[in-house]
Amino acid sequence: MRISTTILWTLTVIAIVSGAIGPATAASAMVRSGDTIQLGDSVFRLDGIDAPEVDQLCIDDHADPWSCGVEAREQLGKLIGGRAVRCDDLGPDKPLKTRKIGICTVDGDKVSLNQQMARAGYAVSADPAARYRAKDDVAAAKEALSGLWKGCFVAPGEFRSDKKDGALLGASCRADRDREIRAVLFPDAPSAPPGCSIKGKFAVRARVTGNIGIYHLQGCPSYPATTEPDRWFCSEDDARAAGFRRAFNCRAAKK
Repeated sequence: MRISTTILWTLTVIAIVSGAIGPATAASAMVRSGDTIQLGDSVFRLDGIDAPEVDQLCIDDHADPWSCGVEAREQLGKLIGGRAVRCDDLGPDKPLKTRKIGICTVDGDKVSLNQQMARAGYAVSADPAARYRAKDDVAAAKEALSGLWKGCFVAPGEFRSDKKDGALLGASCRADRDREIRAVLFPDAPSAPPGCSIKGKFAVRARVTGNIGIYHLQGCPSYPATTEPDRWFCSEDDARAAGFRRAFNCRAAKK
């Protein structure tokens, strides 16, 4: 299996936001995934696109599994390259109100990060979009077999919802290998990506706090009992950005 590095990119980001957040401020930020940037306590999801989850697997053009979610995150980090970024706050993200949606652009660039990720083939279009309509850029990436499109994958939304019978996307999908491909994309026992030891479970009770699931840290009483995690995360911040809250019995545990 081809695995990309799991180093999180720490970046200097300047956010230009509207409403309650106020004027631009400088802060240390991190790229959480191929479509999510965190600035201080605020998380921005790039409007109009949906990139693979960090723990999502795809199949490359050589029919080998690869950690496309990690690579998408690294691609976004490379596009930023340590430069300042300006994010227009387009309001709260309806599916996950703890984060915001935004159009983010690196200082000196004329094209937004949203559009660059779509053009590079590391994201599909996400509708409804507040402002950026990615369909044309995604179609161009698909035609050029860029990024994800040269292999075989499922849309991130279908991965998140565990829709095993969803459409297979990409040039390397083979109808005669459908069962084998889906077994790779939706493993019965998903392996943790290197450095990602936090277990996540979807939970209806998490919705009380505006989340979609609960995560469990090593050393927490609930960790050993969570034998079949739905998701794996590399850090607590990654889990929070994905809409998971810490298990209540982990409050006293070390991060």
